[in-house]
Amino acid sequence: MKAAVIESVGKAVVTTVPDPAPGPREVVVEVAACGLCGTDLHILQGEFAPSLPIVPGHEFAGEVVGVGSEVTEVAVGDRVAVDPSLYCHECRYCRSGHNNLCDRWAAIGVTVAGGAAEYAVAPVANCVKLPEHVDVQDAALIEPLSCAVRGYDVLSARMGAHILIYGSGTMGLMMLELAKRTGAASVDVVDVNPERLATAKLLGCSGTATGADEFDRPQGWDIVIDATGNAAAIQDGLGRVAKAGTFLQFGVSDYATKATIEPYKIYNQEITITGSMAVLHSYERAAELFATGIIDPKVFISDRLPLESYPEALERFAAGVGRKIVVTP
Repeated sequence: MKAAVIESVGKAVVTTVPDPAPGPREVVVEVAACGLCGTDLHILQGEFAPSLPIVPGHEFAGEVVGVGSEVTEVAVGDRVAVDPSLYCHECRYCRSGHNNLCDRWAAIGVTVAGGAAEYAVAPVANCVKLPEHVDVQDAALIEPLSCAVRGYDVLSARMGAHILIYGSGTMGLMMLELAKRTGAASVDVVDVNPERLATAKLLGCSGTATGADEFDRPQGWDIVIDATGNAAAIQDGLGRVAKAGTFLQFGVSDYATKATIEPYKIYNQEITITGSMAVLHSYERAAELFATGIIDPKVFISDRLPLESYPEALERFAAGVGRKIVVTP
């Protein structure tokens, strides 16, 4: 079968790899669409994946075309979205309900072959059936939405909060959509990309700017979310949190990224700084929200490219062109 392969640091190709075979409790999915994500860029940089080469792609959905000998939950022909998370279920963190912090954390498309291919293997437990009205080529959006849902689980946002989001790429826009539905009094968005800011405005944010100083909110925001992973944005955002407010590190930074905090201010103003790591008990909820139309795929997916163009798709994504880019085998 054809698959995208990150062969070495900085090098992605499309080549032929062996067809996958399911284990007893696994299924083979014919991939309909696979989204690109910042994590894929980190893998390309030599981060996250334990070893290269690897078939990337952790945001994907498709049709079941093969099932293992012990699979009864789904059948050939079912359309599914796939939660890429792989946990050991044995370590301290798994046993305490923090599976996303698993000591042996792994993921389809990160540590094992993923969905940037014609076919992918997944545990049946990770497959969520899609209702008939959901286009399977749009369902690659469910995985990033599940990360956003997890982010809001961490925030436990109260009604009437004023929220500032750094970044209006896919994840920032998803956080915007969730903020609108969790009772926010206002949601402002900062980005240096005019096209992406225009999308945030289209989706109904309260205000857009290329810098937070453009907003008239000297007291700061109750919740500040970084969805960029950019050091300058993070540093600026830390200084925009109102008293008793929360800063959420949601964007994925390079390992070397650093930011400075002010311990006295955190103490004196009771500021919370927290993070949100991938998916945790949020994939099924995201699938249900997606089925209700909480996000519009026509707005979120800007580019649909053939699998053969995966290296070019990575380049477009790295350059900040468009919004969500998906490849279709």
